[in-house]
Amino acid sequence: MDLERERGITIKLQPVRMQYKGYDLNLIDTPGHVDFTYEVSRSLACCEGALLIVDATQGIEAQTMANLYLAIEQNLEIIPVINKIDLPAADVEKVKNEIKGVLGSKDEEIIAVSAKTGENVEQILDAVIERIEAPKLDPDGTRALIFDSLFDDYRGVIAYVRMVGGELKKGDKVSFMATGKESEVLEVGQFTPKLEAQAALTTGQIGYIVTGFKEVADCKVGDTVTLKKLAAKEPLPGYTEVNPMVYAGIFCKDGSDYPQLRDALGKLKLSDAALTYEAEHAKALGFGFRCGFLGLLHLDVIQERLSREYNLNLIVTVPSVAYRVTNTKQEVKIISSPLDLPDPTYIDVIEEPIMRVDIVTPSEYIGGVIHLLQERHGQPTASEMEYLDANRVIIHYQVPLSAIVVDFYDKLKNVSSGYASLNYEFQEYKPCNVRRMDILVAQEPVEALATIVYTDGAERVGRKIVKELKEVLPRQMFDVKIQAAIGAKIVASERIAAMRKDVTAKLYGGDVSRKKKLLKKQKKGKAKMKAMGKVDIPKEAFLAVLKR
Repeated sequence: MDLERERGITIKLQPVRMQYKGYDLNLIDTPGHVDFTYEVSRSLACCEGALLIVDATQGIEAQTMANLYLAIEQNLEIIPVINKIDLPAADVEKVKNEIKGVLGSKDEEIIAVSAKTGENVEQILDAVIERIEAPKLDPDGTRALIFDSLFDDYRGVIAYVRMVGGELKKGDKVSFMATGKESEVLEVGQFTPKLEAQAALTTGQIGYIVTGFKEVADCKVGDTVTLKKLAAKEPLPGYTEVNPMVYAGIFCKDGSDYPQLRDALGKLKLSDAALTYEAEHAKALGFGFRCGFLGLLHLDVIQERLSREYNLNLIVTVPSVAYRVTNTKQEVKIISSPLDLPDPTYIDVIEEPIMRVDIVTPSEYIGGVIHLLQERHGQPTASEMEYLDANRVIIHYQVPLSAIVVDFYDKLKNVSSGYASLNYEFQEYKPCNVRRMDILVAQEPVEALATIVYTDGAERVGRKIVKELKEVLPRQMFDVKIQAAIGAKIVASERIAAMRKDVTAKLYGGDVSRKKKLLKKQKKGKAKMKAMGKVDIPKEAFLAVLKR
């Protein structure tokens, strides 16, 4: 993707098959960022082994550790690799010691390479052949696991599969065990890395199947494909349903684009199984979708892809986390939108998601990192710190998700001079004291700017939001009040002065009453505009609330 090149990150998993010394090697490249962990877990479920690639200049990072644990849970053979040994700042021996401390590997098992110059790269391929077992034949007949998919305008849904057993070829009648749908295989092939048709897919191979489905819901990631005549008895385990961490509303600026937005989200859902969405209607914004994401980067990437790939002009509401609310009748409900938060008199308890946060940082930045964690309502775990070596440490904390989804990563990079790395995962729900804060512009509440805040920090957050909005909202011909309110109480307020036209400029003498008459007429017009005028909220205003 152009987006991946611009940001220098991997967003989508990418499969490829290559020939090496008479062997077929089926490889999948995965993202590393915590917001795309679901892509990593889906890829690992298709494999017999994993390459643990560590930067020779950075050492083991928090996300490396998280992905390593995912591979260990799948009982995969792990081959440790140190990359970028050609760089002047590379410290191969130090990184080797870190890997040995974490994995218990021997020196000869760790491969030091340079992907840029090609040095020792062949050793990796030899190690894959020697250390990783070949796929075993599935005794339950023909079964293939769908690990990804995409939509082609001419051929319909194309499913990326890992053949666990048996054979699939063009013309086979197949059934999809989870959805119950049936189809005829229009084409099978491999990734080279482009889609290349071939005669058949056999046990252990990864490849694609052109299903012919025109409805994106008919092909589900994690489903099992089997032959219709010789159907397998049991489906493959598939994948666990992902739980979104961050929610936001996505609306079109032009309401007539709603059907296009619906189709675009359906197609993106095919290639990004971590995305969830459901229809939503807001009085101010019209019809749109309430979408669930794994993090703020995930939200940003989906928004960019919708804008670039489908030419949609969007409004994205303030992201919020999912709170668990127990009402006075002891009914439990998950609230993902501030507008759904009930009146406090009907609430027994509100619980927020707490994340286990792991931060790998040089030891000289420990003080700054812990101060940042405590600012964000963080609490240390039983094993607060764990040393990788004399100079690097892993800090373990519990932090509310609402405190880390917006700007925590940027602040962490600031206090650690860019050296710290972050990983987090859901741990539990804990009671919290939060309220909904409404933002009023010209006496009218703007639903898309509503947010959930801690009660003890509401005034500080309110002042910051209204101050930011004052800078980005355009001036009108009438006074505009910007207010932050909790219930009926105004906690912060700002005023944008009206633009003033000099209506007396055309006067060139005469009685002063002429001047007073014009000014009085102008005053009456401004009062009318203030009562009837509407303020168009620009995109920058929504970003201003994000920076609270």
